[in-house]
Order: sequence, then structure tokens, then C-alpha cells
Amino acid sequence: MRIVFMGTPNFSVPCLQALLDAGHEICGVYTQPDKPKGRGYTLAPPPVKVLAQTAGIPIFQPKTLRTQEAVGQLQQLAPDVIVVVAYGRILPKKILQIPPKGCINVHASLLPAYRGAAPIQWSVLNGDAETGVTTMFMAEGLDTGDILLQDKIQIKQEETAGELQNRLSIMGANLLVQTLGQLSDIHPHPQGKATTPYASMLDKSMSPIDWSKTAKQIHNQICGLNPWPVASTTYGGKMLKIYTAEVVAGRNLSKMQPGTVSKDFTVICGEGTALHITDVQPAGKKRMSASDFLRGHPLPDGAVLPF
Repeated sequence: MRIVFMGTPNFSVPCLQALLDAGHEICGVYTQPDKPKGRGYTLAPPPVKVLAQTAGIPIFQPKTLRTQEAVGQLQQLAPDVIVVVAYGRILPKKILQIPPKGCINVHASLLPAYRGAAPIQWSVLNGDAETGVTTMFMAEGLDTGDILLQDKIQIKQEETAGELQNRLSIMGANLLVQTLGQLSDIHPHPQGKATTPYASMLDKSMSPIDWSKTAKQIHNQICGLNPWPVASTTYGGKMLKIYTAEVVAGRNLSKMQPGTVSKDFTVICGEGTALHITDVQPAGKKRMSASDFLRGHPLPDGAVLPF
């Protein structure tokens, strides 16, 4: 099948690779423009562009698709189908109408749950037991098109959003190849109403931990914000990022003040629960184990973290 692929981050890469491995003709790859990174602000290509360059595929990085030039360019490419995987731009109606077999999107949730930009992170933040991937025909609404295929996966107890994303990216790639192979036999069905709030993009205002919440709620926050923007607290007047933690079971600590922290970095949380911090990053330093941090920053008895 002749395909135009649109995608940008690491999540998109397995899908593009799977299409190549399956023998599809990728006549063009659309991805976001290169962005400055690092202290020197050197322009860095998106992960999808790196793979496309290696495979010798024509690459397009328009700042917008809402021009006649962009529409004309896609018409000249004449794809049978356009595949979109975390591209980062909304396709206008004129482009949705170009491929005769439609525009197909791979979305990292079990739609109609978690429409939006950060479905993986919100499924972890909300403590869901399962999630999955969906292939769908794209429509003018955001993540509202008819569903083609879905596949489910269990969210592991200590799994971070980054780890879950890696698993879902592979699952999405397999489901995409299956969808294209069976496209003529699949009967698309409408999504219906959204079953969860819109999965909005994350931001740093979500990072500070409120120790009056339960250990489970805070654990979900830590896992859901890893690898970005990362949950945080304040220690010694400076920010301390917290990457991983474990819920401490079998204790009733309701008489202790939330935020009280012991020498092994177990923190009292709301409703008599507790959380053992295991992996942190002090301000201006590298990520390290909590035990390594405590060797250089011993906790005084009765210390209380702010919330």
C-alpha cells in the first residue's frame, strides 16, 4: 500500500518501522520541524525524521498543513492512505479527503476514553488497571473518528508513564499493520460519547506533591509524571524531584502529620498511609537512588516536607 506517514516522537518510530518491515511503500514522511536542544541550542531532528533519513524516505517538515501548498504537495504524493501517529498537528478537512482509503490514526488509549494529547500519562495518573491502543479513521473532531481495531493491556503496579509508553508503542505498531492488512474487511463503528475527561497536555504546575493526599494517589502522580515533568517536593529550601516510590502496606499512621519523613525516606501521607521514596534528583545534580541522596543529606528526626 502507498502510504504517507505523519509522526514525530519516539512513540511513532515503531509504527513507521513496522510499515517498512511489512513491505508498504512509504512515499513521504511528515514530521515536526527540528527543535533546539541542549545548552548550545543545537537543532535536533525528531526521532521519526532520523528513521526516515536512514530508510531514504522523502521528509517534509511544514510549519502548518493549512496552506494550499501543503494540500497540493500531498495530492502529488498520491497516497492510498495517510497514517498519523502522534504527529502533533490537526489535519484539515482538505487533507483528510485526499487518500482514497482514508486517514488512519493510532491512539494510545481505548477510545472513547482519553481523547487528547496525553492519554498514557492520564491513565497512570488516574490509577487505571488497563489501557490499550486504538486504530481509527480520522474525522474533523479531535480523536472522534470511527474505531477500526483495539487491543488492551494491563498497567503494571509500579509502571511509569514512560515505561507504559514503550509497551504501547510496540502494541500500536502491531495493531497498525494488522489494521492495514484487514482494512477491506473491518467494519468501523462510532465511538459514542467520551468516557473520561479530555487528556490534556501535562505541565510543570502538576509536579509539586501534596503529602496530605493518600500514598496511592501520590504514587500515581509520581509514576504518571515520569519521565516528564516529574513529581517534586522541597527539601532544605530546594526542589527535589522524585522519580520512583513504593506504597508502604500494612501500617496505620493516621496520628502522624502528613509530610513527616523518616531516616529511610518513608514519608507519611494522608489517611494514615505512607510512601517509601526510592529514586530522586536534587536540584543541579544527577538522578540517584534515595539511599545515595541520604548519605549526603541526612534527614533530622521529625523532619516534615512541605505541602
